[in-house]
Amino acid sequence: MALIYLLLLPISITILVAITVSPSKHRSPPLPPGPKPWPIIGNLPHLGKQAHISLQHFSQLYGPLISLRLGSQLLVVASSPAAAAEILRTHDRLLSARYVSTGLPYDMMELDRKAIVWASNCSNDQWKAFRAMFRNQIFSTKAIESQAAARERKAAEMVRFLEGKLGESVSIGQVVFAAIFDSLSNLMLSRDCIGFESSETANRLKSLIWRMMELGTSPNLAEFFPILKKWDPQGLRRETFRCCNELYSVWQPYVKERRERRRGERYGAQDFLDIFLENGLDDDQIDWLSLELFMAGTDTNTTAIEWAMTELIRNKGAMNKLREELNAELSSPLERKLPLDECVVSRLPYLNAIVKETLRLHPPGPLMLPHRASETCEVMNFTVPEGAKILVNVWAISRYPTVWEDDPTSFKPERFIGSKVDFRGHDFEFLPFGAGRRMCPGVPLATRQISLILAAIVRNFDWCLPDGKDPAELDMNEKFGFTLQKEQPLLLVPNRCSL
Repeated sequence: MALIYLLLLPISITILVAITVSPSKHRSPPLPPGPKPWPIIGNLPHLGKQAHISLQHFSQLYGPLISLRLGSQLLVVASSPAAAAEILRTHDRLLSARYVSTGLPYDMMELDRKAIVWASNCSNDQWKAFRAMFRNQIFSTKAIESQAAARERKAAEMVRFLEGKLGESVSIGQVVFAAIFDSLSNLMLSRDCIGFESSETANRLKSLIWRMMELGTSPNLAEFFPILKKWDPQGLRRETFRCCNELYSVWQPYVKERRERRRGERYGAQDFLDIFLENGLDDDQIDWLSLELFMAGTDTNTTAIEWAMTELIRNKGAMNKLREELNAELSSPLERKLPLDECVVSRLPYLNAIVKETLRLHPPGPLMLPHRASETCEVMNFTVPEGAKILVNVWAISRYPTVWEDDPTSFKPERFIGSKVDFRGHDFEFLPFGAGRRMCPGVPLATRQISLILAAIVRNFDWCLPDGKDPAELDMNEKFGFTLQKEQPLLLVPNRCSL
């Protein structure tokens, strides 16, 4: 018997070694590192009101790819260009699903039927059809160039409105919002929806859109603890639904009127609404897609221009250099009387650098809209499990020290002069509009709109702060949401331009 035990000993040792050693070869890599979670609530107490800053701090402690537990939800955050490239390029197919918040007024199946931004699945036929419609009809180069005159006309109307406010304090955000909203409503519906004199209407719509953005980033107990979903304990879903219906009411009468007018008639598409109708969209699809367009195209662009003006007021040298460029390009008396031409604006390198530097320092979306892992995959030697919520911290990447070495927190448009870095989704150190399948389809329109309106404001007026306030004392605090607004709206006084 002892001999049998002796013979079995080597076999037992071999089996033991196989059990303890071999599985390690197939064991999944660990989750990305992060702060130790508390029982039940996880890392919720570790996130402050400025989530983009808190997440940047954690990335500095734990690395460019981190994970946090928010209740039962696993959150993975990329905070470096390399980590962003892994998510948005290398593993784009597996990590480009949308994480749909329980605070949205519709479930995942309904959003997949009528959304492009918030559709959970970007592999289904409906999403691909919407994407093709936006790329080939709504935001095609030909379509955008054909709409230039309408945008130029709206910028000229804004200038005339401001000429009537010389010497008075005006809210830059409010005026710019009205210009952009009506510019977009002309592209959508071939008519104004606000008008510059309707400050109350502009304020209401701006507040509604911001409220929607705010609700989308509010801590949601039903999301962290799914058992609470059907009760909507904070009322976020109900409030979002109310805001949606109020915004729908802006364009629903025009949609009804257009349907009736088109009945029995055949004519080419004149605006976005015609394109929607020609593609057979129903009223619910038109309502939601219009909502996504207005939200993506108004608040983000308004915020970018307000931040650009804030930085130019604080940096007199940059303001003067931009004025010199505008006056050198538009030197004849006739050109000075005509509305700005988008083709001319697109040829101004310093203006283009200012727009890029503003989008770098104040990205409209500090955290890219949340992605979801449709399958488990390995990213930077860590496991990202199926169903994980994924964020790219655009704000942190725009300040990444090894990339933006020349004082990354300062406004320096010169860093983009002669630089090939662009926002088309190929340079992962600069992602104001995202990258990959989920990249914003309206980039060509947004960049033209921002440049045109900013050029019109700077070209036609000298600006100062109310009551002779020192620009160095200007409030630079941010208000966190889907967009990164100024906490205190920018109030400026337009004066007749001296140049």
